[in-house]
Amino acid sequence: MQESMDIFWRTILAFVALLLIARVLGKQTVSNMTFHDFATGITLGAIAANLAFNEKMQAWYFILSLAVFTLISFILSKVALKFPHTRKWVSGGPTVIIEKGKILEDNMRKLHYTLDSLNQSLREKDVFNLEEVDYAILETNGKLSVKKKDKYLALIRKDINLVNSGATSFPIEVIMDGKIIKPNLAENNLSEQWLMSQIEQKGKKLSDIFYAVKTTNGNLVLDYYIDNLQHPVDKE
Repeated sequence: MQESMDIFWRTILAFVALLLIARVLGKQTVSNMTFHDFATGITLGAIAANLAFNEKMQAWYFILSLAVFTLISFILSKVALKFPHTRKWVSGGPTVIIEKGKILEDNMRKLHYTLDSLNQSLREKDVFNLEEVDYAILETNGKLSVKKKDKYLALIRKDINLVNSGATSFPIEVIMDGKIIKPNLAENNLSEQWLMSQIEQKGKKLSDIFYAVKTTNGNLVLDYYIDNLQHPVDKE
């Protein structure tokens, strides 16, 4: 009886500890997982299971282990936010699988991503013909993002007015975490002078910008550090 009660209370303790840890690490740990999130989830689950059922070791040791691992994971997440290169190593980066309608076999081979997996992911996006795809990107969470060719895009309300949207291109990220992405500018024949002039036209400075992307229709969309939201919907 004493053994059963001990396991009962240790299980509750493990569950509460995991809930608190998930709260500290944030929503991403319990949503679509990156490499870091997957490793974190598996490790925390293993430690928590031992906390609940391994009676040969004191519960305190597992609590200490959970605390140390949580601290390491938390620090790693903060470092990844500060340094893009670390973030790419920790979480991985998106990989282009289809470019201008052409499958990039080398990229698929490096990721061990099969054609069966590609076709399945396309079907989940309601794409049954490969010829409809302009770009496909495998995101860090394992999901496939798909951009269809213009002639296969579905009509929306604005299309009823027969507005000519002009030529489209793939979105180009030019600022991330407040830093100019110079390789993206160079690869797309864009200059820093052009970027700064666009920012100045908005009455802003580079230090005000958190994220900037040139959209498919050529517009530059800016996201600021200070969003001035009066009533944010999702506030932690």
